[in-house]
Amino acid sequence: MRYNRIRKMDISNGPGIRVSIFMQGCEFHCKDCFNPETWDFKCGEEFTDETIEKVLDLCNQDHIVGLTILGGEPMHPVNIEGTTKLAKEFKKRFPRKSLWVWTGFLYEGIKDKEVFNYIDVLVDGQFKTELFSPKLRWKGSSNQRVIDIKETIKNGKIIEYKDEEY
Repeated sequence: MRYNRIRKMDISNGPGIRVSIFMQGCEFHCKDCFNPETWDFKCGEEFTDETIEKVLDLCNQDHIVGLTILGGEPMHPVNIEGTTKLAKEFKKRFPRKSLWVWTGFLYEGIKDKEVFNYIDVLVDGQFKTELFSPKLRWKGSSNQRVIDIKETIKNGKIIEYKDEEY
């Protein structure tokens, strides 16, 4: 598994100042994707335990409110093990900080994955150029959903995220 880059201070991929890691590799290849450089599974840097420690060290600052994992495709079978390991370690070390994940998969198709024990908010669905709107918050196209995972699991149905919660 590989990753493309780490942003130590990101204000565009979730609320507040966050650390973001962009996983490498995606098979969706959405038209007008904002990260086509993350599609190739062979590019980027090797994702290791040292990578996880680096991300967690960056998160260990009072002004950092959470971690965002995106890509590429963090939920792809090639990446899910590393995504889950990072998510688990993040929540173990920072239980009060939020964890956001972006995926092209729909929640219903992947909801049985262990990673959902750790995710707070999931933005799901592939980007669709024809449904793009710059007015959408935390997503690029209207088919995508911003899901409050804890509430969704508790209620047994999709519960959309409300901005004032984090």
